[in-house]
Amino acid sequence: MSTLASPAVSKLLDRLFSAADRDDPATLQRARATMAQLGKPPSDSERAVLMREVYMPISPDVGRLLYVLARNRSAELIVEFGTSYGISGIHLAAALRDAGSGRLVTTEFDAIKAGRAAENFRSAGLADLIEIRVGDAFETLKAGIDGGIDLLLLDGWKPLYLPMLKFLEPRLAPGAVIVADDLAIAPDALASYVGYVREPGNGYVSVEVPLGDRIEISVRAA
Repeated sequence: MSTLASPAVSKLLDRLFSAADRDDPATLQRARATMAQLGKPPSDSERAVLMREVYMPISPDVGRLLYVLARNRSAELIVEFGTSYGISGIHLAAALRDAGSGRLVTTEFDAIKAGRAAENFRSAGLADLIEIRVGDAFETLKAGIDGGIDLLLLDGWKPLYLPMLKFLEPRLAPGAVIVADDLAIAPDALASYVGYVREPGNGYVSVEVPLGDRIEISVRAA
């Protein structure tokens, strides 16, 4: 039986997905209304506070796909940009558990949200495989990542996908898999990212997959 099917993990994921389906629409609407009243673009800290109660999860199908990709890759090092409540991290760490080795380094700007993710990782019995780095990911990921990144999940603030990819490119392993979530939610913000990974001269082979809010899966071919 896979770790995803274990009672500790499957029941936790069911609860988290159900809570997101129930609460996110209204919570997100309130956050957006508050941001609109600010009269200026919110700072990173303001945005983090306003979005603190929003789960922003991957879909269950995308979660299972992440498990398949990580397991098939036999990933030793996975990096996630944007952990939120830890739903995607649980899927990735489950693949590491079943493969018998590897670690997940995940980032979260907001310390309170990171604490909730950490609690979920402990409840799933996967905390020993996961390191949460709290704060600005461009700072927290500067050091302490030894060896090549086998799988990179981009699921944080959308305008930062391309800068984050370029920031981590020197540390991508040959054949690394990069997954970018939410193409349907933020097409304008992600247009430059999608254009970059689909340009053959940049060293990727990339394809959109119509699961969840649509994802872009790329392989580092160069």
